[in-house]
Amino acid sequence: MPNPRLTGLGTGLFGALLMPALGWLDRLLLGGSPTAYGVLFLPVCVLCGLWVRRAELFAAPVVVPIAFALGILPLAQGGDGFGARLMSLATALATQVGWLYGGTLLAALTVLVRRVVLMTRRRTAARR
Repeated sequence: MPNPRLTGLGTGLFGALLMPALGWLDRLLLGGSPTAYGVLFLPVCVLCGLWVRRAELFAAPVVVPIAFALGILPLAQGGDGFGARLMSLATALATQVGWLYGGTLLAALTVLVRRVVLMTRRRTAARR
C-alpha cells in the first residue's frame, strides 16, 4: 500500500477531484445511485485520514464533507435553471446526510487513531 503524505490542501484536492469523478462514474454506470455513491465515499474518507501529513491531521475531517458536496453534484438531478439545481443539490445532501456524517466520522476516527499512535510512539521514544 502506498504511503503518501499529502498536505491539507493536497488532501482537499484529492477528495475534491476524486469524489466528482466517482459521482459521474456512478451516474454513468448505475444511473445515479446515491447509496453506491455513499459507499464509494467511505474509502475516500479513510484514505484522506491516512494520507494527510502528521502536522495537518485536522484537515481530513474538514475536507471530506466538501468533497462529498462536490461529488454529489452529478447525482443531483434538477430542472432547468440555477434555483432548481440548487434545490436539487440541497435535497440530495439532506437525503444522504447519513453517508456524509458517517464518512466524516470515519475520517475523524482515522485521524484520531493516528494521533494516539503518534503520541504513544513519542512517549516510548522519550522514555528510552
